[in-house]
Amino acid sequence: MGQNSSLQGKIPPVKSPQGWFRRLYDWVLSWAHKKYGTVALAILAFAESSFFPIPPDVLQIALSISRPKRSFWYAFIASLFSVLGGIFGYYVGFLLFDSIGQLIIISLGYETQFAAVGLLYKENAFLAILAAAFTPIPYKVFTIAAGFWDVGLTPLIFASILGRSGRFFIEGTLIYFFGAKMKEFLDKYFGAVTILAFVLVVIGFFIIKYLL
Repeated sequence: MGQNSSLQGKIPPVKSPQGWFRRLYDWVLSWAHKKYGTVALAILAFAESSFFPIPPDVLQIALSISRPKRSFWYAFIASLFSVLGGIFGYYVGFLLFDSIGQLIIISLGYETQFAAVGLLYKENAFLAILAAAFTPIPYKVFTIAAGFWDVGLTPLIFASILGRSGRFFIEGTLIYFFGAKMKEFLDKYFGAVTILAFVLVVIGFFIIKYLL
């Protein structure tokens, strides 16, 4: 399977259409006030890992703010189903790229990002997936690409468990202890928080691998 050698090892930023994307965002958020909000979170977390554009953090945070004592439960649900969705995304890329995977990538406007992921996987697949799982980088691009470039399911699963659970449990912990006032903080600094946490995880990874 080919790779574009002219691409650099960086993923360009993704620009989302404001109109339909905002309406979709508001629709996802509305489930926080409905009876089956937890079920919606599970479905959203699964879908976002393979084809849906709205991250589950939106609903997880809203649900956690409404019921802070269940913040860790919501984090667990988001983590579990996000990893399962990532496995589904892997098989979309591995078995169904020509029929489904390519359609997802093109319809969401991730062609350039998808091509660049091949170079990242060539350098260090585990850290690339971990970065995508932990930070705001579109995770579905990496799960589908992992199957397409035959990275291996085991690195995807372990990196996803570490990255996705780390991301969602950080959010859950902050809301559990600080409540609704954390929503504005997370909305404003979410990217910086997750990137900082990812850097700390990578540092720990290298300490364990090379020093212990």
